[in-house]
Formats: sequence, structure tokens, C-alpha cells
Amino acid sequence: MPLDAARFADLLAGYCLDVQAGQEVVVRSTALAAPLLLECQRAILERDAWPLLRVELPGATAEFYRHARDRQLDRCSEVAFAEAKKAHAQLGIQAPENTRALAGIDPERLARAARARRPLREQTLRKRWCSTLWPTQAGAQQAGMSLADFEAFVQRALFLDQPDPVRSWGELRAFQDGLIKRLKGASELRIEAPGTDVTLTVKGRTWVNSDGRRNMPSGEVFTGPHETSANGRIRFGVPSSPAGVDVAGVDLELHEGLVVAAAAERGDDYLQRALATDEGARRLGEIGIGTNFGIDRAIGATLFDEKIGGTVHLALGRSYPETGGKNESALHWDLICDLRAGGRLTADGETVIQDGRFAL
Repeated sequence: MPLDAARFADLLAGYCLDVQAGQEVVVRSTALAAPLLLECQRAILERDAWPLLRVELPGATAEFYRHARDRQLDRCSEVAFAEAKKAHAQLGIQAPENTRALAGIDPERLARAARARRPLREQTLRKRWCSTLWPTQAGAQQAGMSLADFEAFVQRALFLDQPDPVRSWGELRAFQDGLIKRLKGASELRIEAPGTDVTLTVKGRTWVNSDGRRNMPSGEVFTGPHETSANGRIRFGVPSSPAGVDVAGVDLELHEGLVVAAAAERGDDYLQRALATDEGARRLGEIGIGTNFGIDRAIGATLFDEKIGGTVHLALGRSYPETGGKNESALHWDLICDLRAGGRLTADGETVIQDGRFAL
């Protein structure tokens, strides 16, 4: 069954963003998401609010990085910042024409722009926001699926295959509440898997229930580990595609919270440049636990992959302030460790996940 753009837009405008009359909502995507963009315009207008569509032509981002001069790489657009400050909410819809469009761009240029846009990102995070994805042929190819199968996969991940998606998200929220109750008193977490044995401290930090209101799909609980607490080694077996660059087989060694050694089987140059983004890029800003069993395989899109039920992910770089995390960085890069084949997560010695199953 094709993905229902109207039902999808109603979920985004209602459940995710809770658009209210008179608000101004910025909606960003590429022209390939036209069906969803038009339905989002309709859904926002029906809520007596202003939809501000910002539609990017395929290839525009790569062309920016190829031709941008120092001023454009090292400064944030004042107009873009003013819009982020004025808008009541922002919706970002991933809809790539080419998932590897930035693979040939110098990672240092990407890092410079990331540092410059940090104030813009922080301003956006102060308002209501949501990120999602519209299936494209490029996304399907990256996932190793036909477009029809990819649309069905996305529909399941969003719970749009359920009679009442909002109720289904409420049920997941309740499960995650129970998981947080178990974790909030924990001091030390330990992750064990092939090539992995790492501990970190979360005592006193706040766990966040990510129930689809910011990311759609969602399905995770997360917090910010103590910045100097991580020790051990971890292998991230799930490939990652930051800025469209293929990175796989990442191994990190951590000592007192700092990455002291790092290597990747693919994309090592990007990994090393990312770690050099700034002082905070070598520390962890997040640990998250995936709970969405509607996502049963990695597709090369972090928005989905980090939510896979029975996985954990660690983010290099910036912490989310609501967790109590204090790490500051222009980088926030989620890397996923799959526990579904011989992995375990424990909290103060008690098993939370074993082989991808929750021990609740």
C-alpha cells in the first residue's frame, strides 16, 4: 500500500508539532517530497496557521559546498537565524535525490559550516521541531529495497499501518515511561557486545522519553552521560551516513570520557575530521536505547536506525541540555551498536537488554 501523504501530514501537524492557530511553521525538504509538502501545507492551513515552505532543488546542498567561499562557510546567515528565531515551529523532511551527494566534498568544509551554524541549530532547538523522512528512490536504493517495499517499511515505522497511529505512539510512550522508571535511579551503564565493553555513568542525569513528537519515527529513551565517565572500547557495527558520507566499522577507545583512539573500516577520513571539529567532539553527548520494533533493520538513515528496537547508540559531541548533559560541540553524531546478536546492556549490574530483548 502506498504511503498516505495526507494521513502522514495530519500526524506531523497534529501529534508531532501540535500546530496552533496563528503560528508560523517552517517546512523544509526537497522537491522530491512534493506530495507530503502539499499535504503539510493543507494540514497547517486547516489549523489556521501559516505554512512557510522552504523547498530545495536536488543537488543544491552539494553545489553550495563546492562553491561557497570562506564567508559563507564560516558565518551563519542572518536571515536564516532571524527566521529560526521568529518561527513557532520547524519541520524537516529528508527526501534525498542522492544519499551520497556529499561524499566527494572535503570533510573540513562540512565541519567549518557545522561550526558556523551552531547558533542556528541552538535557536531551532529552543522551539517546537520535528524531523522525518519521505521515501525516495535514492533512499530505497540505500536501504536495499524497492520503492514500494521502502514505502511500506516507512509506514510501519511511523505506525501509519495501525488503525490509530496516535494511540500506538501513546502505547510506546507508556512502555518507555516504564523503562525510564527503571533507569532513572541507575548510576553505571555497561554495554557488552562483540568488540565492545564500555561503561559510563548517568547518575543524576535526566532520561527523556522520545515518543514521536520530535523525531517521526521515534522510539527511544536517551540521556547525557557524565562527560568524563566513559571507559572501554566499543564497536559500532551499523553503518552510518553523516552528511551523505559512507562510514562503517567504527571502533572507539575511551578513557575518562575522551576518545583516545578511533578507526573506521570505511570513511576513516571523515571520522578523524569529525573528531577534530572542536574540543567537545571527542566526548559523548548522548546514550540512547532504541525501542521501535517496527524498525527491524538498518537503512542507512540515522533517524530510523538509532530507533531499532534492541539497539543502543552513543553520540559524539553536543549534549541535549534537557538531559543535564554539559558537553558542548558543533558535532552531534549518533553511532549505533546492535545488541540483537550477542549483546547486553546492564544498569548497575542488572540486565536491561539481552540479545535485543528487554528484560522488563
